[in-house]
Amino acid sequence: MSAGASGRNDGAVIPDDSNVGDVAVGPGSSVTRGMWARVLKGEVEDAVRAYEAMGAAQRERVLEEALAVPTDTRNRLVEVLRQARDFAGAARLLEADGDDRSAAPLYEQAGAPLLAAEAWLRVGEQARAAAAFERAGSLEQALSLYQALGARESLAHLLGRMHRPMEAAGVFRVLGNAHAELEMLRAVPVDDAQRPEAVLRMCELLDAEGATWRALVLLADGIKHASGAGLLLLQAEQARLLQQLGLASAPEGAAAAEKAPPVVDGYGYLKAIPIFDGLSLEDMRDLYRLARPMLLPAGTTVLEKGAKGMGLVVLLEGMVSVSTGPGRDARQLNMLGPGAFLGEISLILDGPVSAHVRAHTVVRALRVTRTDFQYFLETHEAAALRIYRLFTQSLAERVRDLSG
Repeated sequence: MSAGASGRNDGAVIPDDSNVGDVAVGPGSSVTRGMWARVLKGEVEDAVRAYEAMGAAQRERVLEEALAVPTDTRNRLVEVLRQARDFAGAARLLEADGDDRSAAPLYEQAGAPLLAAEAWLRVGEQARAAAAFERAGSLEQALSLYQALGARESLAHLLGRMHRPMEAAGVFRVLGNAHAELEMLRAVPVDDAQRPEAVLRMCELLDAEGATWRALVLLADGIKHASGAGLLLLQAEQARLLQQLGLASAPEGAAAAEKAPPVVDGYGYLKAIPIFDGLSLEDMRDLYRLARPMLLPAGTTVLEKGAKGMGLVVLLEGMVSVSTGPGRDARQLNMLGPGAFLGEISLILDGPVSAHVRAHTVVRALRVTRTDFQYFLETHEAAALRIYRLFTQSLAERVRDLSG
């Protein structure tokens, strides 16, 4: 070891600046004293570099030593740790001082949602605690908090993630979200005792949408797997729908499916969007459940140029006109129909809309809001990584095309 240097357990060497200036250094071993001297002198940038050069064991020693220094010195160290991006270390010191409100967001930055949740809970921020518990995978704790808060939408989505579809469907029904309710009811297993009840409710929703033939196809499949009282209920509903359509008996198997009109529910369109390529089946169904149906009369503004992005819009039926602005002198850029999507950039980048989009005809669409999408990313880490990777690639390709 060279003169004037102190060894570290990981073999690296840092300067021994224990004699920096006239500052008396209270805490610190031979490998941390120089960093403490800089902290006491207020030389933040130098202290940051010294801290970053330490190994994990030495950084842990600094945190232990920090508990014995005066509060103002510890606060200086917190700033050093923030700048060194040791967010967990800074949060630990703040937590030790009882400042949980400042510690919680730092724990979140450090990727420690469970510690963040506990800190949020100590300061009475139950909604933030519930969201952090959910991100940490502590779903039962999140569930209890959502129930106590009466946060029904968060509760419904969480029940879906916990594979409790009938309970989730019940909450979505209260919320009036028929789309999400139908998705949850579809998830009830065929061999579940509540499957006949789920099928009956799905038929009710489909019939209300005018999709009676789809309801009959669903009933035909449900009857194959039902027995007892459940079978009788499904048969009774089948008879009612047949009478409604003026039919004496139900077409069987393929015949029933052929008579049912094509289904355009948007799932296939959503799945085909490039930034969702590679998402698993379960992740895609969760994302689809977050989508909200839209029905827009002709002439309605779908996206307003210059306004804040409203999220992703996927066209299911009808046509929209894309132009340079809302005025009469605006130039039309494009006409889009079923399968087209708009606003996907606003899911990730919070910026103004770059074009004006108006419903040329009556339009039926699905919308995924930025808020809902952020929730999806926070609760589906693997999917978030794939989406950000594909989004970055897509953005790079657009920039390259523009440069060309």
